[in-house]
Amino acid sequence: MAVVTRKSIPKGQRIRVLIVDDSVVIRRLVSHALEAYPFIEVIGVAGNGAAAIEKIRQSKPDVVTLDIEMPEMDGLTALKKIRREFPDVRVVMFSTLTERGVAVTFEALALGADDYVTKASNEGSLDQSMQRLRQELVPKLKQFFVLASDPAPATPAPARSAGQSTITNVVNRTPRPVYSRIIPEAVAIGVSTGGPAALAQLVPDFPADFPQPILIVQHMPALFTRLLAERLNTASRLKVKEATNGEMVESATAYIAPGDFHMRVVRAGTQYRIALDQGPPQNSCRPAVDVLFESMAQAYGGAVTAVVLTGMGHDGARGAGLLKAKGAHVIAQDEASSVVWGMPGAVVEGEFADAVLPLDRIAAAVMLRAPSLARTRH
Repeated sequence: MAVVTRKSIPKGQRIRVLIVDDSVVIRRLVSHALEAYPFIEVIGVAGNGAAAIEKIRQSKPDVVTLDIEMPEMDGLTALKKIRREFPDVRVVMFSTLTERGVAVTFEALALGADDYVTKASNEGSLDQSMQRLRQELVPKLKQFFVLASDPAPATPAPARSAGQSTITNVVNRTPRPVYSRIIPEAVAIGVSTGGPAALAQLVPDFPADFPQPILIVQHMPALFTRLLAERLNTASRLKVKEATNGEMVESATAYIAPGDFHMRVVRAGTQYRIALDQGPPQNSCRPAVDVLFESMAQAYGGAVTAVVLTGMGHDGARGAGLLKAKGAHVIAQDEASSVVWGMPGAVVEGEFADAVLPLDRIAAAVMLRAPSLARTRH
């Protein structure tokens, strides 16, 4: 996983972007979309990977948007070279919503791409394509940087238990651990930017006999979540699957929320079922971590271990607050191991995190709270 500290952009300077695509139309579309923002400067374009490498050497961009299918040197080959020669340059891949496009995007993420955007289809007007591109690409470029013109980050107003103070700025510190006495019955995980690589490291760490279900919301479109589940299932001892509406929740199984559907857990007598819906997005997301966390607070009360991993924004903070108020144990990934410390940072800022841990220590911390495993493995 490409973990790079957010770069500060001083006052009077802008985020320098290099656009790499073999299509002249796409290069012009992306350039025009980005030129509307005063904090972004398009410093050049390139039609293939080889030209991109030379442009990076000459122009030193902060971030590169990189197409995959290109002549002479394709995007994956260029990505490998960028990661070796320019480790501090952020890379956002352009992906197509096809089976092959999704598979290659996962390969790019595994090779160190920081994020991806999906290419606009040929349907609709140019204005619609431009608007969609701006809505998706600009936040993903901005997430890697701290702009001098940005206001101080404000608390995202998650739910708070009585007596909790309001913190106005995210701070990088580990709260004093508060260990819940409630025995957990399920694990809930929320993740966004950097998620596929983080989950590829975390989920295989769980044993085949893990005695609880794991429910995961990863911000991704439908084709992506299906392939994510398939890849994690191949690499893991647990059973990993894309969730289906109405199915019973079982231990030793990890359920991935399908793209474009909120995932909830509902109690059915002594059992639990998954409920999927296409209700309004929350935090501009569907699926949303808050939706899952809030449903688990209702279904399980405090008998949950909640984990918030790397990701842009603050989805999951409100739900973590609700779970915490019921006695759940909440773990946030630390800033040093996160691609973007937005979501876990918001949990820390809200004072909901019982522990702030590097990614490679999170599975062990979750398993430590599973009594049967604690008895047999320690």
